[in-house]
Amino acid sequence: MLKRIKWGIIGCGNVTEVKSGPAFNKVEGSSLQIVMRRDAKKAESYAGRHDVPQWTKYADEVINHPEVNAIYIATPPGSHADYAISAMKAGKAVYVEKPMAATYEQAQQMLQVSQETGVPLFVAYYRRTLPGFLKVKELIDDGVIGQTLYVNMRLIRPARSYEINDVDNIWRLQPEHSGGGIFYDLASHQLDFLDYLFGPIKSVFGVAANRGGYYDVEDTVSASMQFDTGVVGNGIWSFVTNKDAEEDIIEVVGTKGKVQLTSFKHEPVALYKDGDVIEFPYLNPENIQYNLIKQVVESLQGIGECVSMANSAIRTNKVMHKIVKDFYE
Repeated sequence: MLKRIKWGIIGCGNVTEVKSGPAFNKVEGSSLQIVMRRDAKKAESYAGRHDVPQWTKYADEVINHPEVNAIYIATPPGSHADYAISAMKAGKAVYVEKPMAATYEQAQQMLQVSQETGVPLFVAYYRRTLPGFLKVKELIDDGVIGQTLYVNMRLIRPARSYEINDVDNIWRLQPEHSGGGIFYDLASHQLDFLDYLFGPIKSVFGVAANRGGYYDVEDTVSASMQFDTGVVGNGIWSFVTNKDAEEDIIEVVGTKGKVQLTSFKHEPVALYKDGDVIEFPYLNPENIQYNLIKQVVESLQGIGECVSMANSAIRTNKVMHKIVKDFYE
């Protein structure tokens, strides 16, 4: 086990500015040693602003750094497998952004190397550690809404102007980098959290389409699923609707009530029971990945466990693949 975790970041882009990067220096027994970005000036700027001793534009310098014993990969998913496999083969623990990889096959390769080398592979599904989402799990696990019957999720919004006018420069709309469209980026959080609530999804059927015509990947998706626990679920995602149709909601319905939450707006959790509505407001940490990063560090130190590892995260890649596969075949 490691006493002090010295991190290197591969891909210190926007997601690392507030959501994750600063947390590595805030968790006890953890510090950032070096950051990498292909644009050297941006890497140098990041290091200066975040009090990081070293910076580079070469990923190999992070992977082979003699002081670094853990690596955070925050590049687009298409490069996760190559970097993660290289890092694990070098004996460095890996914390990788979600989704775990751009494809299920790449995720399988990553998990196989982790198992073969014994090097842990963590995945940044941080909703498993946020207070609002944990409140939902508590209400369900304590039987407050009775036996869970089904879950219904809807994530619907208009296309952003840059998604229409700057398609070629948006990696989330390039399947070789993202795995698919915006569905892969956003629905992965939701599907992983439902896996955390109800266990693995044992069967799923989905259809995907491009209805807006702004880009080539899917923009509207529908899915039906059943979990190992017997809970059934459905979801609809569309990223090209009118503003009036915008919606971000997950409803978990049981025999004695209903829990409602948002996936991305972080509004209060609502419990509907016996004709009353009870709200549970909550505050997220300043750096939203802090709680999960703390778990990662404590796991590497041998004093705790982490709730988001490769063996659970790979299931979300498999489910997303099954939902959209007909669109790409």
